[in-house]
Parts: sequence; structure tokens; C-alpha cells
Amino acid sequence: MLSAPLPRPEPIGNDEYRARRQALMAQLPTDGAVLLPGAGLVTRSRDSDYPFRQNSDLHYLTGFAEPDALLLLLPGRSEGESVLFCQDRDPSLEAWNGIRLGAEGAVREHGLDQAFENAERDERLDALLDGRTSLYLMLGDTESMALADEIRERLAGRVRRGACPPQRYVDLAPLLHEMRLIKSEAELALMRHAAGISARAHRRAMLAARPGLAEYHLQAELEHEFRWHGGSGPAYASIVGGGANACVLHYIENDAPLRDGELVLIDAGAEFDLYAGDITRTFPVGGRFSEAQRELYELVLAAQERAVAAVRPGATLVEIHDGVVRDLTAGLIRLGLLQGEVEARIEDESYKRFYLHSTSHWLGLDVHDVGSYRLAGKPRPLEAGMVLTVEPGLYVPADEDIPLAYRGIGIRIEDDVAVTAEGHEVLTADVPKRVAEIEALMASE
Repeated sequence: MLSAPLPRPEPIGNDEYRARRQALMAQLPTDGAVLLPGAGLVTRSRDSDYPFRQNSDLHYLTGFAEPDALLLLLPGRSEGESVLFCQDRDPSLEAWNGIRLGAEGAVREHGLDQAFENAERDERLDALLDGRTSLYLMLGDTESMALADEIRERLAGRVRRGACPPQRYVDLAPLLHEMRLIKSEAELALMRHAAGISARAHRRAMLAARPGLAEYHLQAELEHEFRWHGGSGPAYASIVGGGANACVLHYIENDAPLRDGELVLIDAGAEFDLYAGDITRTFPVGGRFSEAQRELYELVLAAQERAVAAVRPGATLVEIHDGVVRDLTAGLIRLGLLQGEVEARIEDESYKRFYLHSTSHWLGLDVHDVGSYRLAGKPRPLEAGMVLTVEPGLYVPADEDIPLAYRGIGIRIEDDVAVTAEGHEVLTADVPKRVAEIEALMASE
């Protein structure tokens, strides 16, 4: 039975986008400027394109959702500090692909100071950036660099006529990505919604799972739920790994049969207004954990719950990860998969045979979101407004020295966690992760 669609949260308003642009410009020198291209359409095959998704940085500063846009931020400019170039109005193309906002619509709908259509871009860019000696752009982006070089070369050719080309390029990423790391209340509302959609999708997959289906059947259940509740689709390629496929960290083929007696690992999340959900759950295809599966699962779950409990202002991701490594290593020794003392196995990193990834990453407009993990060379303390994943796992190879009951078992448990002033909020708490809860849900239909 189809569930009622979740009520949509309020979109981020133009006042917040404007405040972000102003906060970014406040960090620039008076002669600085920002040059930030948006995303373009990407060809899927011949004349078919992939669905358009805006560049996360341009979206963060404008909310503008059309391809081939370019944002300039010009502190102190009397005619307007925010200037957007966008697609030309073209009735013949709009009849095929939908209405374009055009320059007037961009100003009206998005609260930008000024906008021009792309037909005017080349003739206006030089004048807008003449005299801006510090140009802030994404230094690793080839499109941004090529455009900046073209502008500087044209202006350099007019120096004798008084032109002043940009003298230096400065990386925009450290400024803008630090801003993106701390989420506003409006962003958190969107992330709660993305997490809620993702949680419902995982519950739906648990209810649908049974021997005889294929991994792609569960993928279909997940992605139906993403769209049903207003998400644009998956925030990343959905992972549905049954049996030993769960030991492949980025397994996305999703085409193998689901077998009774095996576990299935699902790592999938919805995207809503470009914000990502990211959940992993592992559960038995037939609805009941075997003894060996339960032993490994309870080990991962205990480490995950302890790690979630450690999320609070002032804690670091290194501390949280180190706690997970200690818990998992002790458990592996207890189960006989490692031998010796905990400290020795951590020191020689033999635990990495079973656990080879980090425990957490930032989450936001990108599933592996931006923002530095270190400050002044040291692990950065968590702050209210950060959102991270907590996702320990164990991946047991099917090697001859491994007890038969444990071979080929892969388990990961992942939640999305927001740091609050008092501690933390688990955004993905609506999907079960304890053994009894999972088995009860799967037995309910």
C-alpha cells in the first residue's frame, strides 16, 4: 500500500541566499570579485541528456536551477553586487524544453541585483571585471580557469587604454566551503526531509525483501519512494549488495539474486532540493539473522551506537573513528577473527583486513560534502550545525583461514547525525537498526 507523501518543508528563501552572498563578499578585499560558473547539461547518448543538476556552490549562493549560468559577485559595485548570466529566452527551444527565466526572471524570482542573458556575456564580462585585481574562483575547475584566463588576456591587451586586468587568482573553495559546512535551520529542515524520505525507502525495502528477488528489485522499491515523496531521485548511485557483494564498498551493479540465508546491504539516500540523505542498513533476506550474522551485526551496531553517542560540540571525527576501531578490533579478537591484544592489532593495522574506511564524512548539498576536516593541522572540533555520517562496518573475506560461518559477510550501519548545541540529532532514526526491530518489521507483512 502506498503511503501518503510526506509534507514538503519550506524552500530556502531569497533572503537567506542574499545573506550568504553578502557574507561571502564580506570576506573579500574591496578590489576582489567572485567568478563562479554553474553546471551545464551532460550528454547521456546522442541527443539525450542526463537530468540536470545545478553546481552545488552556485545553488548555495543563488538557488538558480537552470544550466549554463555564471555568477559574479562584485563587492561595492553601485549598480549591483550580484550579477548572473543565464540562458537566453528562446521561444522555439522553450517549446521543446520548457520555459527559461531569462534575465528579468532571474532578478524577479531569485532576488539577484542584476542579470544578463548569455548572448551578452562576453561583451559585459570584461567591463565588469576591469579593475578587480583579485579574482576568486575554484582553482581546480578547468572551466573557471579557462574563462578567467580569457578575460585577463583580453584586458591585458587594453592596458594602454587604461584597463586593469586581474592580477592574481585566489581559491574560492576555502571561504565558500567553510560557509557550507555549517547548516542553517532552513538547510536542516531540508536535510531532515531528505533523511525522512530515505528512512521510509529503507523500511520499504526491508518489507519487500524475500528470497527469489534480485538486488535491483529492492533498488526499484527504494527509488520509487524517493520520487513518491518529492525527492529528485537518489543522491548517489544506490548500493544493494546481497551476500558477498556487500563486501564490495562501492558495489552498484545491483543485478544478483537475493538468496535465503544471506544478508543484503543497502546504502542509499534520497536527494531533496539538492540536499542528500545517506543511510546504510544490513538485514537478512529471509527476515531472520543466523547466529554468526547476528554476532557480527551486534558488534558493528554496538560500535555505531557508541560512535553516534559521542557526537557533540568539541568532539572530533578522529576521536569518533578511533573509538570505532577499538570497539571493532576488540570484537574481532573476541570472535577469533583476529588474535592477540587490542593495542597490538590496532598498531599493526591488521583490523583493516575487515574495516578499511573512515567512520564519518560531512553531509549536505553533496553526499561527501565540502569543508575541511582539519584546522591548523589538527582534527577540527565539531560545531553545532555540522552534519555528518556515522557508518562503521565489517567486511569479512571468503578466505580459507576464516571460519566458514563468517565468510563473505558484509555489514555496514549508517546514520545521518546533526551536531546541536546540546549534543546531536539523529536525522535517520526512523529506520530500524536493532536486530529485534528489523526482524519484527520484516515479519509484519
